[in-house]
Amino acid sequence: MAESNFVDYVKICCRSGNGGAGSAHFHRDRLTTKGGPDGGDGGRGGHVIVKGNSQLWTLIHLKYQRHVFAGNGESGGSALKTGADGEDKIIEVPLGTVARDVETGKLLFEITAHGEARILAKGGRGGLGNDHFKSPTNQAPRYAQPGEPGEESWKILELKILADVGLVGFPNAGKSTLLSVISAAKPEIADYPFTTLVPNLGMVPYRNNRSFVVADIPGIIEGAHLGKGLGIRFLRHIERNSMLLFMIPADSKNIEEEYHVLLHELKEYNPELLDKKRVIAITKCDMLDEELIGEMKAELAGLPHVFISSVARTGLVELKDRIWQILNE
Repeated sequence: MAESNFVDYVKICCRSGNGGAGSAHFHRDRLTTKGGPDGGDGGRGGHVIVKGNSQLWTLIHLKYQRHVFAGNGESGGSALKTGADGEDKIIEVPLGTVARDVETGKLLFEITAHGEARILAKGGRGGLGNDHFKSPTNQAPRYAQPGEPGEESWKILELKILADVGLVGFPNAGKSTLLSVISAAKPEIADYPFTTLVPNLGMVPYRNNRSFVVADIPGIIEGAHLGKGLGIRFLRHIERNSMLLFMIPADSKNIEEEYHVLLHELKEYNPELLDKKRVIAITKCDMLDEELIGEMKAELAGLPHVFISSVARTGLVELKDRIWQILNE
């Protein structure tokens, strides 16, 4: 996922089709000059449908398609012929996409399975033909229903990445480096803050041909829930993670305090994130000797933690084992 190709938020105008009008036709043939009503119903207007596609990872294909219009239903015909339904417009989206109404902000639905389809804008119903209105006292109704109009409104599509593990940490905590070492993902890595500007996904191989998915999101800073740094724009991507891996470098001034700052930011954004299982990974531990590691382990005795070094590739097997154990509890 190149930075320029990752789009996780789009606003689109959806217009469903109008329903076709019912027919007010009367039966006529060479033997019948004044037959009864035989007007058919109008066709349904086309829906605007959102459909999950597991092969998509971004909403970039909708970035420049801001208007989605479905087809109108056709009018009913003679001999009780129903008009054709309007053409549905199908919008394919990645799994984890959430649809919201622009004006109210209300959550409409979320797509979590391949092939799952939900109606974003419902087409108008076709009108009834005059055949429906005949009765013993009204044997020749000369009217039929018009079709119902479709819907037109602006909708928001947001992508929340589906991953097993979400990496949480301050900028330059080593999240991207870890992802590049344990998976085939190649995120940009540099020694300055906010190198990662978009989420990155990596498939991590495990024992016996098993695997799990890790999501690296841009770094969080204190006050992120108030909009500082990159703000809360990417925090929604960890809402769907099964567990959280907090990454704190070994040269941090106070590891436990940094951990609680990160927890506070998550709590302010969404308190439910604290219900997820979590582990602390102390990164860059190749800078530490065994005596210092022992002292730090004693200080972190009450917190689940693992000491790792992505550069020296130490502690990674233990980290994978711990993650797999938590994911399968």
